[in-house]
Amino acid sequence: MRLLVLFLLCALTAVAQDVVSNRPRDIVFLSVNVIPMDQERVLQNQTVIVRNGRITAMGDAGRVRYNKAALVIDGRGKYLLPGWAEMHAHVPPIDDMEPMKDVLTLYLANGITTIRGMLGHPRHLELRSKINSGDVLGPHFYATGPSFNGQSVKTAERGAQMVREQKTAGYDFLKLHPGLTNETFPAIARTAQEVGIPFVGHVSFNVGVWRAIDARYSSIDHLDGFIEAITPGSDTLVEQETGLFGAWIADRADAAMIPKLVNALREKTIYVVPTQALAERWLSARPAEEFTRAPEMKYMKAQDLQNWTRAKTDYLNNPNYSKKRADALVQIRRKLIYECQKAGVPLLLGSDAPQVFNVPGFAIHHEMQYMVDAGLSPYETLRTGTVNVATYLNKTDAGTIKPGNVSDLVLLSGNPLADIAQTRTIEGVMIGTNWLPKAYLDKELKRLEK
Repeated sequence: MRLLVLFLLCALTAVAQDVVSNRPRDIVFLSVNVIPMDQERVLQNQTVIVRNGRITAMGDAGRVRYNKAALVIDGRGKYLLPGWAEMHAHVPPIDDMEPMKDVLTLYLANGITTIRGMLGHPRHLELRSKINSGDVLGPHFYATGPSFNGQSVKTAERGAQMVREQKTAGYDFLKLHPGLTNETFPAIARTAQEVGIPFVGHVSFNVGVWRAIDARYSSIDHLDGFIEAITPGSDTLVEQETGLFGAWIADRADAAMIPKLVNALREKTIYVVPTQALAERWLSARPAEEFTRAPEMKYMKAQDLQNWTRAKTDYLNNPNYSKKRADALVQIRRKLIYECQKAGVPLLLGSDAPQVFNVPGFAIHHEMQYMVDAGLSPYETLRTGTVNVATYLNKTDAGTIKPGNVSDLVLLSGNPLADIAQTRTIEGVMIGTNWLPKAYLDKELKRLEK
């Protein structure tokens, strides 16, 4: 009896190791359909071999040999593609690391293998280090520093000092928020270029998108300042009259002015993170109840849902609100996204979760659907979270599936090139040396239900 118990314990331990880490074993995806993302195509019935965090071989099933001791994953009828990035993610900016780990799990469970945290905290640097060393399981983490805004930066001198402090601390990006001026912003931009750290995020109203482009933002997020730039007479208004992301003037935007804007973005190679989910969910005319009933809301605290519902209600009750303006905002943003894609402005996938009705991880699937709704093809949409991100981060061994590339992968039961909603049909996620099957992900998600 004791031998039987010991055997069962050893077997359970082996299974747990097999489904979590491929060290020292190879992992083989057998007879799988590969979407390599180097072009719009599906390579059918492939064998893909992963070893030590790298794709070591790929070819037609039956022609690629693999070690019989490998962990073999049956990929028949399934689709393998690069994991996605969430380039406007939020990790709790707090001292307690446990809630940070929970958010990382939500991202991984949704096929997201890279995130850019957009509101920095000193402990994020420690978290990034623990992820890189394998002590914490999570997506590759790029960290922005604490916010540059009208409260944290009162003078040009302080702005320059903060840039140097955050560069020395080791942050990957600077996060810009509203409230910067024509005195403080140039000092921040100039110092950032001098020390070699990119700045990203919001465009302050008093700065405007044209100065932002000239200053060479690394990425402009939320389409911030775009509507003001294409609305005649917006330069005569104060910020309160334009609304969040131009919500109160979107119905007066002139689409004929879009080409000038997107051409400038392309010429200066400014990346754009649309976060269209904010507009489609928070700033649309759709009622809060349409979102609060969604299954993914069970991963948020009741207080968070109450705050989100209050934010939505306040927006709908604002004297400047009208359904016409809300609909115009959604449509002109869709037009901007489409024209950016058409003109060759590089787009990056990001949803700004957790933000109003955007749950970390789950929100990225909504964002991809909204990009398709804006006119992008599913393939173009998937590129914003794979190929474009690899180019942006200068990762030559990521973003596509081929031998030598990193093994950050997601396995789906349906073809997202035919229907972008298939990104939700996750059968497992590969992050570096770790294979996370659906059973493991489901168990982790169950643990995170609030």
